[in-house]
Amino acid sequence: MKKRLSFIKLMLWGAIGIFILNGCSVKYMEEEQETLEKTAAIGQETEGVWTSGAADADEEEGITGGEAPQQGMEDGTEGIQDTDEEEGNAGRETLRQGMEAEESEHGTEGVQSADEAGSTVGGEEKPEIVEADWAEYFDGFQGAAVVYDVSALRFMVYNSELAQTRRSPCSTFKIISSLTALEHGIIDPADSVRQWSGEVFWNEKWNKDMDFGEAFRDSCVWYFREVIDEIGPELMQKELDGLAYGNCDISDWEGRLNTNNNNRALTGFWLESSLAISPKEQAEVMERIFGEASPYSEQARDYLKEVMLVEEQSDAKLSIYGKTGMGKAEGIVADAWFAGFAQGEEDSLYFCVYLGRTDDKNVTSTAAKEIAIRLVSDYGKANL
Repeated sequence: MKKRLSFIKLMLWGAIGIFILNGCSVKYMEEEQETLEKTAAIGQETEGVWTSGAADADEEEGITGGEAPQQGMEDGTEGIQDTDEEEGNAGRETLRQGMEAEESEHGTEGVQSADEAGSTVGGEEKPEIVEADWAEYFDGFQGAAVVYDVSALRFMVYNSELAQTRRSPCSTFKIISSLTALEHGIIDPADSVRQWSGEVFWNEKWNKDMDFGEAFRDSCVWYFREVIDEIGPELMQKELDGLAYGNCDISDWEGRLNTNNNNRALTGFWLESSLAISPKEQAEVMERIFGEASPYSEQARDYLKEVMLVEEQSDAKLSIYGKTGMGKAEGIVADAWFAGFAQGEEDSLYFCVYLGRTDDKNVTSTAAKEIAIRLVSDYGKANL
């Protein structure tokens, strides 16, 4: 009987123990579930905060449109770099559009004011823009002039509105096509003769075989039409984008928009066609090519300087280099240029003189060149 009672007690204590353990387990599971639910809620709140922040950053950077920003964020910077390499010029255009959108959002007036004041933007001091009274040099010509004095961190500008108006570069573009051809081995100055086709052109100097130096100085269009075709649209577009050359538009490759001439040996995107650049941008491009931070080889630039050197110079301390350009519309000269740079003993100037249609004046590139040489020489004597 005692043994039976002991067994019953043992069974009761065992049941009590199991009941206690089950209760603890249930409580533990309930607490665990509650903890998981709280963690999930916190995670959702945190995710919401980071997603909102990324969207704000995109808006500040001027990134717009479709799935591209989301894809870039998910894939990281390597994905963005791969996209840029594959899309090439399209990627640069997207970046440019984003920058324009950002400028539009924040307003362009503030940016222009900062440049004109020569203030510091993004840790880099911007050149000031100073209006110059150079009317006496122009003697009634409708025109503009820009002198970029890098050492003084200053743009001197005559006729500011026209100086920032884009026009066809005409034969001043031979600076760019020559540089590109020299840099990439398309022109070898030691072996640069090209054969004349036999077609008689209006400029008698062009009616013969010509080498690079002759073609540049005599501004031979058929010679550089061949050179530019050998450069090709892809490389040319890359060079113009890198130089930020005006509107960088070479879409009218053959120059069919030029209604003044239908001879395809004498037309192209740079001659009263799709490509356009302002006098101020011309001066800036000259600095990008011949300045201290130029990405081009010294050899290519030296060859180019040889053919750009202006011989008729009175100031031995200042060497002036440049190229003329002239274009007609409906038989009347619409654009005349002289763009280049001047080297002093220590510092350099980068300049452009532009003449537009002036009814009572004989507008020519020679006139633009003469104005530029006098203006730049006087400025150089006073400031370099």
